[in-house]
Amino acid sequence: MSELQFAIPTLFGLEGICADELRRLELPQVRAENGRVLCAGTDADLPRLNLNVRTGERVLLVLGSFPARDFDALFEGVRALPWEDFIPREGQFPVKGHCLNSALHSVPACQSIVKKAIAARLGGKYRLNTLPETGALYQVQFSIMGDEAVLMLDTSGPGLHKRGYRAQGVAAPLRETLAAGLVLLSRYRGKDPLCDPFCGSGTIPIEAALIAKNRAPGLNRSFSAQKWGWLDKKHWMSAAGEAMDREFDGAYEIWGGDIDSEAVALARHNAQLAEVEDIVRFDVDDATRFHWGGLYGRVVTNPPYGERVMERREAEELYRAFGKAWDKFPEGWKLYLLSSHTEFERTFGKRADKKRKLYNGMLKCDLFMYL
Repeated sequence: MSELQFAIPTLFGLEGICADELRRLELPQVRAENGRVLCAGTDADLPRLNLNVRTGERVLLVLGSFPARDFDALFEGVRALPWEDFIPREGQFPVKGHCLNSALHSVPACQSIVKKAIAARLGGKYRLNTLPETGALYQVQFSIMGDEAVLMLDTSGPGLHKRGYRAQGVAAPLRETLAAGLVLLSRYRGKDPLCDPFCGSGTIPIEAALIAKNRAPGLNRSFSAQKWGWLDKKHWMSAAGEAMDREFDGAYEIWGGDIDSEAVALARHNAQLAEVEDIVRFDVDDATRFHWGGLYGRVVTNPPYGERVMERREAEELYRAFGKAWDKFPEGWKLYLLSSHTEFERTFGKRADKKRKLYNGMLKCDLFMYL
């Protein structure tokens, strides 16, 4: 198959980090936009992207884009695309999508038109009045921004944050893609200690362990496109082999602590599922008395915000106590702390050296960096 175009949606604020990941995979034409990263590639790169990307939400195969100022233009534009090259006679092709700043603002109406246009194209090619839709899933996604429609196929299935290691989360869990983004933004490479004193179910330390080992995050799960007939199975085997060859062995100092013993037990279980239990340690510990030996290292953490898990005043007391614990750390330590609390720096007792806007789901946060 000739060159393909891919779009990888990301949480806002992680676009640049995700673009760096694609460049490390040596993919061409990488460019970051608001909320997504685009690149080119071959059909062999489709499995590589799904297996290796840590900070992207899913891998979308872009089939085409065109102006769509009205429903007729949308129907004709969709029908003109070569759907039969990707969706077989029995393929299921449900449609979902979104519209933004567009004259076509009704998502259900757009879904219906896109579905009819694809059915018209495939029905004509396969000489069927009604398509059976009994085979593999080819989830169609559309995006209409302004008057430009983009049509895509979702190659991933469940979002890429579902690595396969989190049996169940704790209250207000941190998405794995965001946890990986925090670790990568801290420039952690496995050489110095990494601690998370508010570890919850262990997501940040586990993602740090996967990064330290250079272990592909998608090795323990499956993807929609594995069932697609036009994509040669050997590409999946080759991508998995390549990913495993790139893994490192080593001794790492990665630690997570939480005051909740049930969360710590769950974190240990998740580390076993992620196959990193040999390089991550979890303990029941109080973050307000947190201390770690050694002259250097980094703390990457996501304490409660006072919005969902605990009350705002409790969160402020926690930040104040943690700020006092942080004061005792040597100069060689760095702190990367994610919070949505607007008064975080005041209650922590120190202004951050740098801040970066990120989103935890729909919640606007800052990554406070003490360097």
